[in-house]
Amino acid sequence: MTGIVDLTRRNTLKLIGGLPLLPLAGGTIASVFGAGMAAAGAVTGARFVGMDAPTLDDAAQMATTSVKSAMELTYADGSRKTFKLGYQPLFITGEAVPDGKGGTLVAGGYYDIHNRPILDASAAGETKPQFFSDCPDGSSLLTVEGAAVDGVRGNPVFHVVQFEYMTKNTAGAETYKTLPAPMAIITLDQNPETGLLKLVKYFPVDSSPINGLWTTCGASITPWNTHLSSEEYEPDATKAKNDMTFRAYSQNLYGDPEKANPYHYGHMPEVTVNADGTGTITKHYCMGRISHELVQVMPDERTALMGDDATNGGLFMFVADAPRKLGAGTLYVAKWTQKSAENGGSADLSWVKLGHATSEEIKALADKLTAADIVEVRREDPKDPSFTKIPYDGKTEWVKFAPGQELAAAFLETHRYAPYKGGSLGFTKMEGTTVNARDKIAYSAMSYIQAAMKDGSGGVKVDGPKAGIVYMHKLSGGQVDDTGAPIDSEWVPVFTQAAVVGKDLDTQDALGNFADPNLIANPDNIKFNEDMRTLFIGEDSGMHVNNFLWAYNVDTGELTRILSTPSGAESTGLHAVDKVNGFTYIMSNFQHPADWELKKDASGAVTGGLHAKVYKILDLLIEKNYADARGKLGAAVGYITGMPTTF
Repeated sequence: MTGIVDLTRRNTLKLIGGLPLLPLAGGTIASVFGAGMAAAGAVTGARFVGMDAPTLDDAAQMATTSVKSAMELTYADGSRKTFKLGYQPLFITGEAVPDGKGGTLVAGGYYDIHNRPILDASAAGETKPQFFSDCPDGSSLLTVEGAAVDGVRGNPVFHVVQFEYMTKNTAGAETYKTLPAPMAIITLDQNPETGLLKLVKYFPVDSSPINGLWTTCGASITPWNTHLSSEEYEPDATKAKNDMTFRAYSQNLYGDPEKANPYHYGHMPEVTVNADGTGTITKHYCMGRISHELVQVMPDERTALMGDDATNGGLFMFVADAPRKLGAGTLYVAKWTQKSAENGGSADLSWVKLGHATSEEIKALADKLTAADIVEVRREDPKDPSFTKIPYDGKTEWVKFAPGQELAAAFLETHRYAPYKGGSLGFTKMEGTTVNARDKIAYSAMSYIQAAMKDGSGGVKVDGPKAGIVYMHKLSGGQVDDTGAPIDSEWVPVFTQAAVVGKDLDTQDALGNFADPNLIANPDNIKFNEDMRTLFIGEDSGMHVNNFLWAYNVDTGELTRILSTPSGAESTGLHAVDKVNGFTYIMSNFQHPADWELKKDASGAVTGGLHAKVYKILDLLIEKNYADARGKLGAAVGYITGMPTTF
């Protein structure tokens, strides 16, 4: 499977010359490419050459990040040249990394509200190691004017990486959502001739001013060069007091299971990187309290389109009052008016206004209000017409909002207020969002089509594969909200339909896949690259034995597999950028390798599941690749490279 990308000579030279190369014999990239280009004429096109899905015939490939793909150039005289791609880890979580001061830190390490390491008490011995995440996720690669960092000999480049959660402690106990999510700014030394990146400094971002971070997932870079994070699966404030997971989070963060406030989480953090490789973080409370995933700010620098990684999730939009300032604006939720049901369906989209607020206003409400001050929730029909029936997290609730608390309801109880106001909360795991600015099309990954999307509970009722879909949204100006008021944006989604579709298998294949391995399954991270005209798609699949990173050309409609993660791992951290000192990078992480999905009987014997046919073979191989001295697995933060050494 291949995808052809037609580019101007200037953009093609920038793209191909910019793919980071290992050090080349003969000096600069220009000297290597020059002779071939002079002989063959101008470069007229480029294409990704795909790789096969790994199999047990090469089990080692299934147990690591495998890149067997390539990029092919076509010249004016019709000749072609192929350049192999590869993968370069910057670090594995749990490793010691330089702090820029002569010491080291634990990559992906956890810290409490006082910036003290959180220790793993389950580990044997008197000295307890620091907890570290095996789930690196969203990332941004950027430069800062006037940057200067000790130890950088070439160009200083900064990589912001956030860590979603930790799967298990040393003793094997689940730790999901019980630790405050860490985030780091990594200073990289960019070789000005080859583009090769080398880690120089690791700086943990201090999140204590924003009450810590909760389950940071996908991320994006804003048009003004900041890292836009996310907090997904916001804690249910009506249950938090007795929720053991949230209490454990509060204990780990504050040393007190009662202190954390659920209304401080589920918002939009933004990181500004400083010239010395440090940075600061702000949390925007006015963009809705939902299961934020990878968010896309449009070229107007005001409109943010937000997926919602939840059962009974919605498509949300925030329009800031002023460019580059996300601290005040208007929040909307989409209403889905279905046109067709097949292959994920298609629909006209209209927009329900939820409210206008500043971050300061909502933060003040979050500080003083409890759920009981905002909404009364019943989980059985109260037979009372003053309550409104809504879908919530795969279930049915009946809600009644307190008079005068509309602002708090809209921005702190968004998942309940949005369907109450008429929004369509019928999506199942709407993940990353990205934009094709030239064509005014946005894309959203729908990881699974199941449950609420098929039963109509949230105003959506479509057919489609459990393996998921990437939707495309037509963007337009001149729109009005449900009150008839104009929406002050030229980037409003008005129509949606499927762009890339997965395919379920009737029965598992020989390897164990539940979905066709030659098509996407359960898309998650997505990024569009304007120069390449390519939509990159990373998987978080419970249907592929190995998860893949794909390149989908929006002009030809062709799909190319370019990377495979270790089995049991999710493809994360996707970031495709082509303006880093003239070089192009495709950043790619993975998380939780060997997270096996197995079915077991009462005796503990494996009877089936996605990884039943491979886990015994791959478990030791993955441990060899990614385990520390305790046997605790880490995960990779890295990027795709071009790896030719001679031509």
